[in-house]
Amino acid sequence: MKKIFQRPASLKREPFRYCPGCGHSLIHRLIAECIDDMGIRERVIGIAPVGCAVFAYDYFNFDMLEVAHGRPPAAATGLKRALPDRIIFSYQGDGDLAAIGTAEIIHAANRGENISVFFVNNATYGMTGGQMAPTTLPGQKTTTTPSGRQVMREGYPLRVSELLATIEGASYIARTSLDSYMNLAVTKKAIEKAFRYQIEGKGFSLVEILSPCPVDWKLSPPDSLKWIREEMTAVFPPGDYKDRFKEA
Repeated sequence: MKKIFQRPASLKREPFRYCPGCGHSLIHRLIAECIDDMGIRERVIGIAPVGCAVFAYDYFNFDMLEVAHGRPPAAATGLKRALPDRIIFSYQGDGDLAAIGTAEIIHAANRGENISVFFVNNATYGMTGGQMAPTTLPGQKTTTTPSGRQVMREGYPLRVSELLATIEGASYIARTSLDSYMNLAVTKKAIEKAFRYQIEGKGFSLVEILSPCPVDWKLSPPDSLKWIREEMTAVFPPGDYKDRFKEA
């Protein structure tokens, strides 16, 4: 029989421990598929911080580095400059990249560091108990905003892709979603482009991925995908926000 499905070589034979319906496992597979398709596994180094993203080293079948909360862009900068022939990516959540790591990501983009960043936006602090994150939507209930996020008190959601797109050093900034099969394909293409731009020496790339967190959102997995479509994309519209090398 013809084989139509197999585990990517860039994923270990290790069962995922993520919560049911979590988007991390989907993103792991998409990254692994891109790495396999591009034949770059022996050159890749991934960087994961504190948060749910930290488990990445258990699943990716290539070199991984665990770093302090918010510091993957700094570590990626050092690795890429010391080992320019390696393909370096960071894998970060919104509590990491958009809160404690805000300065790190802005200045890495501003310097035009030749790295790829995959930013998982699930609008909550997933690992530590579902607290409000910088990306939490107005009115969204969390453990620290039980009545819903109030912009007059907690401020507005931080739109990372729009912010980084204004920075001259950034080459490719995109936002995608995991809410449908079609958008999984779109996400894979964006991940592939972020890797390809790094290989071609085109500079800093970031792909923001809208991802479900059913447990903290207190929704079923199907309803979580619906919430992304109906609520989250209204605040964080998917699309390419910057592509300095896009062909006409």
